[in-house]
Amino acid sequence: MKVKLPYSDTIAYPVFARIFKNTSATYKFYWFLAIIESVEDGKDRISKHELFCKMIAHAWFPIKYFKLSFGPQDKINEIIDSILEKQHIEIHKSQYQIEKELLKIDDEKMIKRIKYLNGNVPFKFLTPWFGALQRRQIQKKSQENKNYSIYRLFEDEIIINPNWSKYIADNAKILKDYVYWNLASFVQKRNPTTPDVIHKLIKPVKRKTLTKQRNEFWNIYLKNTNARCIFTNEKLEIDDYHVDHFIPFSWVSHDLIWNLIPVSSSFNSAKNNRLPSIENHFDAFFEIQNDAVQMLKHKMKRSFREEYMTIFPSFLKNKQIDYKRFKEIIEPQLLNAHNNGFEYLK
Repeated sequence: MKVKLPYSDTIAYPVFARIFKNTSATYKFYWFLAIIESVEDGKDRISKHELFCKMIAHAWFPIKYFKLSFGPQDKINEIIDSILEKQHIEIHKSQYQIEKELLKIDDEKMIKRIKYLNGNVPFKFLTPWFGALQRRQIQKKSQENKNYSIYRLFEDEIIINPNWSKYIADNAKILKDYVYWNLASFVQKRNPTTPDVIHKLIKPVKRKTLTKQRNEFWNIYLKNTNARCIFTNEKLEIDDYHVDHFIPFSWVSHDLIWNLIPVSSSFNSAKNNRLPSIENHFDAFFEIQNDAVQMLKHKMKRSFREEYMTIFPSFLKNKQIDYKRFKEIIEPQLLNAHNNGFEYLK
């Protein structure tokens, strides 16, 4: 369901509703998110550099972990890559931690690279209010109209106008949802083969553990078999193995049982989010999945049966997984992930 902007007669509402019209990059979405967060922190006078760092921190995880594309006109990915060449910032850090690291950068070349975002977004965001004028004209008009546009624009900072500051503070949660709804629609069009884009725009606060899948599925299987890791050929011991995603979580963003497999503990950390190959790994993956299904089919938890039904609709009735159907599901996922920048296992 589309998220609607909360109405208010204290702002130029009809104009505001056009902020994401004719959008060709993610800049406006991340710029507005940065403004909302700053207002939530009680700020109405905000440096542009701080807002740019927030924008990059927001985009960091979707780009570097989930490998989403923002389209050819968007340069945030290039900015992040240039920062990573000089700065050691871990991909898995939180948005807040990345923002702090970015604000600490004192290298003039890096600061200039970040400042690339100043070229368009601060004044183009205001075009719904002032039209397609030159930057200096929009800056001047924004300073003359104190309660019209969201902010007054200056060389190194913006000042949120009082009526807008209250509106944003009162409606921050809905406004964020509105931004993310529009951002998800924008990014999905540029990543048509990528699953679950909307859940790849924000770094999860905490990944779910796979304890249930381990205790209630794979432990039961391994107690009654001499299964070996499909990647290392090591025997899998019940007290020394990891449950892993065959197609990386960073691509599928789910923990469904049909994509999980027991692997040797030593291999799991080395695999990271690299891709297995159909030629080298699928047959062994299918064999261990099929073996587990046949062993557990009469005592399998209903939740696991329902997860298999997402790709095998008749599973509840026949308790079977089909080799051809499974391969038809897995193969294009691996290919699409590779085309989006994921590397294969060596």
